[in-house]
Amino acid sequence: MARNTQTCQKRSLTWPWIVIPLALLLLAGFIWTRLLMDTPPAAIDAPEVQAATGEAVAVSSETSANQTPKPPTNASQGKPAPAALATRITALGRTFDGEAGIVVQSIDDGWIASHNGDIPLPQQSLSKLWVAVTALDKADRGALSLNDSVTLTRADLSIFHQPIRKRILASGSFRTTNADLLRRAMTQSDNTANAALFRQVGGRDGVMGFLSGKGLNNIKMDESEKALQMGIVGMEWRDSYSYGRNFWKARKRVPFAQRMQKMGVYLADPPDAATPHGVAKGLQMLATGRLLSSQSSAYLIDLMAKSKTGPKRLRGGLSAGWSLPHKTGTGQVLKLLATAYNDVGILISPTGRRYAVVVMIGATNRPVPERQDLMQAVTRSVIACENAGWQSC
Repeated sequence: MARNTQTCQKRSLTWPWIVIPLALLLLAGFIWTRLLMDTPPAAIDAPEVQAATGEAVAVSSETSANQTPKPPTNASQGKPAPAALATRITALGRTFDGEAGIVVQSIDDGWIASHNGDIPLPQQSLSKLWVAVTALDKADRGALSLNDSVTLTRADLSIFHQPIRKRILASGSFRTTNADLLRRAMTQSDNTANAALFRQVGGRDGVMGFLSGKGLNNIKMDESEKALQMGIVGMEWRDSYSYGRNFWKARKRVPFAQRMQKMGVYLADPPDAATPHGVAKGLQMLATGRLLSSQSSAYLIDLMAKSKTGPKRLRGGLSAGWSLPHKTGTGQVLKLLATAYNDVGILISPTGRRYAVVVMIGATNRPVPERQDLMQAVTRSVIACENAGWQSC
């Protein structure tokens, strides 16, 4: 009897060490299957938005050209993309080690070249673009003024990248305008500035309602930046996470198995997902004045041209005379697994030809330089193809 009891005790002590690693192995297999699969899951059918984790900020040397929206010329959604570019985009997507969606859409002619264009991928901070669009729509309708004053306090602080925090902490509050919040959100990817605008436009329902009304149904959003980032790691929000390295310290204490499980859930069905095709459609509508008034469209595109984030992403592939108003997004990292490394924008040639360019890397284990290389290669391919009369890239 004693021997049987000892055997049972040994078994009870041993089984967790077998089951837990097995569970982690299965989860890891799921994640990497998502990274390597060729067939995208069904596209989502719900509107968009959300915010981000912060990213390296560097001043871009790009200057803003005349970004006044103009309607497409000879646009035809059924027109096939130039074969050389389509082949190049497909090759770039297939050879990249990770889950990447790429779309190049001619704003003037309507054709689309894409790879994984219908796969829903996490947006993170690129969703600030849709908050900005919704705010400017309200301004167009007289429901919001960019000149209105807004006072922010410590209670309004968010998480990750928020340069405006210094101004708030200096005196306990900071009085500014909606125009300044919009500038900070779009050029600095400031999470606190974006959250303040997000509240004013009605939050998730307000933004998704606007996008749905415009037919942008393959974009969605989470309820807040805090909710999104806490959900990815399975933590409860604390106000202390708005300061210093408190969030990172707390995240280190989260069991690795929990982080793996939560990250797997996030990547399987991102609450801030958008399809690359959906994002490209939104950019095309913005560029042609079908989202906002001409004045508001030009205003937002000019802010995108002044963005200081991600200079080595899509913009790193620019040639002289070309410009790229854009918005980036960056997600959390778990060991070698990087998520939501994104850049989207309107590529403008020296002659004024325009292209909506979207590169969304949902998940990958490749280092930052390789992710940037992919994005730069997409930009260079469009430029090379146009320069060659679309006969080669």
